[in-house]
Amino acid sequence: MAVQKLYAGVKLRELRGRLGLTQKAFAQKLGVSLPYLNQMENNNRPISTTVVVNLAQEFGFDVTELQSGDEARLVGDMREALADPVFSGPAPPLADLRLAASNAPAFTRAFLDLHAAYRQTHERLASLDEALGREDARLQPSPWEEVRDFFHYCDNYIDAVDRAAERFATQSSTKPSPVAAAVSALGTHGITVHFGDQDGALRHFDPQTRRLHISTRAAAPTQAFQLFMQLALVTQEKLLEATLDLARFQSPQARAIAKIGLANYFAGATLMPYGAFLQAAQDTRHDLERLADRFAASLEQVAHRLSTMQRPGAKGIPFFFVRVDPAGTITKRHSATTLQFARYGGACPLWNVHRAFETPGNWLRQLAETPDGVRYFCLARDVSKSGGAFDAPTRRYAIGLGCEVRHASALVYADHLDVNTAEAYEPIGISCRICERRNCHQRAVPPLGRQLRVEPNHRGTLPYQID
Repeated sequence: MAVQKLYAGVKLRELRGRLGLTQKAFAQKLGVSLPYLNQMENNNRPISTTVVVNLAQEFGFDVTELQSGDEARLVGDMREALADPVFSGPAPPLADLRLAASNAPAFTRAFLDLHAAYRQTHERLASLDEALGREDARLQPSPWEEVRDFFHYCDNYIDAVDRAAERFATQSSTKPSPVAAAVSALGTHGITVHFGDQDGALRHFDPQTRRLHISTRAAAPTQAFQLFMQLALVTQEKLLEATLDLARFQSPQARAIAKIGLANYFAGATLMPYGAFLQAAQDTRHDLERLADRFAASLEQVAHRLSTMQRPGAKGIPFFFVRVDPAGTITKRHSATTLQFARYGGACPLWNVHRAFETPGNWLRQLAETPDGVRYFCLARDVSKSGGAFDAPTRRYAIGLGCEVRHASALVYADHLDVNTAEAYEPIGISCRICERRNCHQRAVPPLGRQLRVEPNHRGTLPYQID
């Protein structure tokens, strides 16, 4: 596989702006000519090795930031948006999309916001009984989508919140347990914690009595997580609000949802502090069960935490993480890799995460290749969340975790797999509506924007042929 050239003109311009340097002064410090720097900043040339070294030596710049996944995310989102039938004619070539994402990311995001607004308006108009007469039908993404995209474009890593959680976990190491430390910290704010058999709610805080109830019907990792979440809402209020201010959400509902998301982030980072967790992940070769045992966490909590290990200067393996319900609906998604999940519709049925329900309690391994030629190592397993009583419903999900195959040797699950044989890789896509594979036996719908041919006297796997 050919080495990919590094184009990061936007990040070069941003760094030069933060330093307050002219192009001439910046070029001198990087040891290149002014025209050469100009070409790199405009993505007419890739960033050379000399420049990468000088960025690290002269400015202490974390060069891994040059390979941020923003461009891949934007390209994937644009491809999906442009597959909408509202766009007539052939789709722009992939090279043009990459150019727009790298050279004009702000414009690209504005385009995506515009398309999202169009979709929302179209859906409202299609349901007249809901749309007519509504005064709040504004052209903006739903609060849930807005929060989803916030974490999506932050690489699912919130530095200030992550470090605050790590500080609490480190400072509380003198306590018998992190749970005891959290109970003590809440006590200093006049809050009494009660663990007991509680029906209907995992966590309930009464501001009047200052009592926090944690249900013992939940598993121990869930109890700890809910405790740490309340700790964040009480002790990290200023930090959470400052982070929300920077995000500039368009609605109070989005801000409220994001605040819960940040509190959840704090809880996970407290349960699994960054430095200790990263070291343990490397030591165990990312054995999720050993990590779950070491940090008293659930498998889902561990998998999700692995997908957040993107601290500048101390990055872990870039993972994607997804949670799917039995109907195939994606309920959680994040990717620090080039693989991006569909914003609309379901995931590829050929992906092993959908088969996890068939083999409960077992890890499924898969070598997969996307239409762009990138190869991945994928893990999948079912997880259940008991209601804690005979008559309480049990929630079932499948979790998927994966990385590019070049990182597979760092995972214990990849042992004894032949990653060098092309035939070992299963072809997967993102979603049928934008997938370019013509002969997929599991295709649900034709790809948008492609011409179809129907042969009355011939029937293959599909009832049509894709030109």
